[in-house]
Parts: sequence; structure tokens; C-alpha cells
Amino acid sequence: MDQHVSPDIFDETDAPPPPRRRTPAIIGALAVCALIATGLLYWLNARHYASTDDAAIDGHISQVSAQISGRVLSLAVDDNQRVAEGAMLAKIDPRPFVIRVDQARARRAQAAAALEQERAMLPLREADAAGAAADVRVAEAELLQARQDFARYTEVNPRAITRQQVDQASSTVKSAQAKVEAKRQTVAAMRAQVEAERGAIAASAANLQSAEADVADALLNLSYTDVQAPAAGVVTRRTVETGNWVQPGQSLLAIVQPACWVTANFKESQLADMHPGEDATITVDARPGVTLHAHVDSLQAGTGSVFSSLPAENATGNYVKVVQRVPVKLTFTQDSCTKLQLAPGMSVIATVRVR
Repeated sequence: MDQHVSPDIFDETDAPPPPRRRTPAIIGALAVCALIATGLLYWLNARHYASTDDAAIDGHISQVSAQISGRVLSLAVDDNQRVAEGAMLAKIDPRPFVIRVDQARARRAQAAAALEQERAMLPLREADAAGAAADVRVAEAELLQARQDFARYTEVNPRAITRQQVDQASSTVKSAQAKVEAKRQTVAAMRAQVEAERGAIAASAANLQSAEADVADALLNLSYTDVQAPAAGVVTRRTVETGNWVQPGQSLLAIVQPACWVTANFKESQLADMHPGEDATITVDARPGVTLHAHVDSLQAGTGSVFSSLPAENATGNYVKVVQRVPVKLTFTQDSCTKLQLAPGMSVIATVRVR
């Protein structure tokens, strides 16, 4: 007996295969293409930028040191205090330096008096020399008279005069000659005294000049008792207290000036297309979310290792090539240092758009 088979019942192996789903593959291919395009665009754009995180805020820091020895009487500033240029920072005991000024002024007065005395003696010496010269002329006239008298005695008849008169005339001539020589020696001595007096005047003038220099030096040291700010800025690292004894060259404090810039140490391989004037962006770790604008000011003429305390000696031992870094100065286009209170040493990330 034949069994009737329902048309709804059939073998699954005889059913046609379901259609393949190609959507995930297409999406994956599109994603890969998008990633490739994004990477290509990123590379095309990134090659025009040079970036480094080996960078920091830099600025002018004035180290204030003592220029004389002394005890600190008072301090007028504290750490992190803003001061103007020329403001009083500290006071060193001025009493020893006031005494030195008085001593220097006394030595100057003595030198001035000695110079005046020497100058007053010069006319006297010159007058003595002039008098001695007049005495020479008188002696020369007497010598001339004696020679004339002797000539007359020798020209007359020997019987008219005695031998004693001739000898006396001859002696008078010799005496007059000796007197002339003596007067001439006196003139030479007087003129030497005049020159010596002029030399003494020059020496006294030099002593006075030296004394005036001593006064100026004493006044300068006295002025150093007032320690003043060499520039406007913020006081930092104050290491002195009232009552401390300070020595010349001893650091008292530092003043950070308002102006700042960025020193970015780029790899030497990043500098091929970097030139002064190119735009840069700065992000400061201490000011997250803030992007500052700057430009390349200059490139240092030498790598950082060249100016280190112990520069590399590549000519000795085994040589291993290391990519060097060159400091690049980036200046802000606006006064960002004061507005954001940026301080030297803050870490930044610097990015320069190269050509």
C-alpha cells in the first residue's frame, strides 16, 4: 500500500543554499581603505611639522651677589616678591666703608696741600736761578774789567809800574775767572733745583690723582652696601638672612625677569627645512588645554653636547653615532609669559611647521 508523502515534508539536503552575506567584508574593506587614506593624509601633513618634547621655558635670570664683605643689617624683599629695577633688596653695614671714605678724603687733602706747596716753591726756585744768572753777568763784567786792567799794565813801560802791580792785576784776573766759574756752577745748581721742583710738582699731582681714585673707590664700595635689583622681576632662591656675614661673589638671591621664550632641543635630522621666522605652537604641561603661538627666532650655532662640561671625544675609543640635538629658540607672538605666569624650566611640547 503506497504511502502518501506530504509535499511539506522534504529533505533539507535537497533545498537550495542560502545567499551569502557580503556586507561585513565590504565594511572591512572600506575600513581598511579609510585607514590607509587617513594614514596617507596624516603622513602628508605630518611631514610638514617637526615636534619635540625635549623643550622647556627659558628666561633671563639675574644672580644678585655681594660685592663687598660685611654684615647684612636688613632685607627688603622675600621669595616670590615682584620688584622693580633699582629697588632696594638688602642693606649691608656701611660704617666701615664710611670710615674708609673719610680716610681717603683725608689723604686726598694731604696730597692737594703737598701739591700746592710744591707749586708755591717753584717761583722761588726760579727766582734763585734768575738771581744766580745775574750774579754770573756781574762776575763776567768784573772779569772783563780785570783783564782790561791787566792788559793796560802789560802794555805800558815796565819801568812805569812795579812788578807787584802786575802780579796783583794778574791775580785779580784769575780771581775774577774763578768767581765766574763759581757763579756758573751756582746757576747750574739752581736750574737743577727748578727742574727738581717741577718733577716734585708732577709727583705731587700724581699722588693727588691717586688719592682721588682712592676716594672714588671708597665711595663705590660704600654704594655697594645698598644691594639693588639689577632688573625688574620676581625674587627667587633667597639664601641670605639678616645678620649673615657675606663675602664678595656670594649669591644672595636671584631675580627672574618677565620676558621668556622656549628652548626646544630638536634632533639634527629635524632641522633640514627649519628656518627663522617659521610658525610654531607650544603646549605647556602646567597649562593643559592651552595652545600658544610662537615662531622660530634662531638656531644655536652648535649642538648641545659641544657646550657641555664634558664634550664628547669622538676621536678616542670606540665610536658610536648618536643623533645630536640642537637648541632652537622659539619666541612667543604674544605676552604669554606674564599672562599665564610661565616660569623658566616648565616642560613644554614644541611643534614647528617647516617648509
